[in-house]
Amino acid sequence: MARSALEDMFRAIQALGYEIVGPTIRDGAIVYAELKGADDLPIGWTDVQGPGSYRLERRADGAVFGFAVGPHSVKKYLLPPSLRLWRATRDSRGAISVEAGTENPRKLAVFGLRSCELHAIAIQDKVLAAGAHPDAHYASQRQHLLLVAVNCMTAGATCFCTSMRTGPRATHGYDLALTELVGERSHEFVIEFGSGTGMRVMEGVPHRVAGDAQIAAAGEVTRRTAAAMGRGLETDGIKELLYANLENSRWDEVASRCLACTNCTMVCPTCFCTSVEDRVELGGSVAERVRMWDSCHTMDFSHLHGGSVRGSIKARYRQWLTHKLASWIDQFGSSGCVGCGRCITWCPAGIDITEEAAAIRATDLRKRRMVAANES
Repeated sequence: MARSALEDMFRAIQALGYEIVGPTIRDGAIVYAELKGADDLPIGWTDVQGPGSYRLERRADGAVFGFAVGPHSVKKYLLPPSLRLWRATRDSRGAISVEAGTENPRKLAVFGLRSCELHAIAIQDKVLAAGAHPDAHYASQRQHLLLVAVNCMTAGATCFCTSMRTGPRATHGYDLALTELVGERSHEFVIEFGSGTGMRVMEGVPHRVAGDAQIAAAGEVTRRTAAAMGRGLETDGIKELLYANLENSRWDEVASRCLACTNCTMVCPTCFCTSVEDRVELGGSVAERVRMWDSCHTMDFSHLHGGSVRGSIKARYRQWLTHKLASWIDQFGSSGCVGCGRCITWCPAGIDITEEAAAIRATDLRKRRMVAANES
């Protein structure tokens, strides 16, 4: 598909009744927001990321998707930061009525999401949509999503999706997947179909069958991106490693830097912890219960009668990292990390999950070598 047909794709999606959300520039970052047309995309921009560092720069070309990932993920649409669960009102005669607060699902087309985000959706599907007690709002909204993925042409300095086997090429979970090819004389997209809905979108969009050269070029894009990955995480035996190192001295070191600000959990596309808050109007005639995002980094999150189970920052950071990379596997059958690197970029202290895991592995190895030397 030619670059000039991108607007036709937007119109075709909207003709099917979908609102389109996707990456756009707001307040110096590339975030997810409503898109009216292709011109709302961050055309010609890239992001420069590092631990605790993020900025936008102009690209030398006119690439539409020449950036990695921003602070937002699809989570904000499937698991809203704030959701009213119910609302109760009392009239002048004292009669009380209660109405459910579940919002009606929107037909949303998420444009430009990456392979790591598709894997994050699959993880949250298992947690929130499958099983005997699905989250009603999540499950309903999930059925009304159209997913247009983009294979990554740029690896962020904090990305490590290759280590988690979640990218940079989308392999499943999408309706359409685009690979952008930017050349001196051409600018086009190679498109892969993932569903019948995706095929319906393209029926009214000018396109042609890709040739061998274009297919090979698309494969080369993601191979280059994988080779340029900014971080790595050794996952072999990670669960057993973390379980065996609950008292590793590295937890004290990272706790001395962690602010318990919850940024890492807010930007994480798989973290799903929530709390509820009851609100009552001053007149007493209206009350409601609201579900909000919460974080295992807050003191109150593990509060039971008598106090918090995890009263120190050390205990809370250890809980987060160990759950993400170890006990999540026991609970849900997969890692809770997709290697997007958001937690590294948006941590104000620049704490790096890959660095912490590597440090624990290194101290564990030294300890094992000392034990072996003493025994010999």
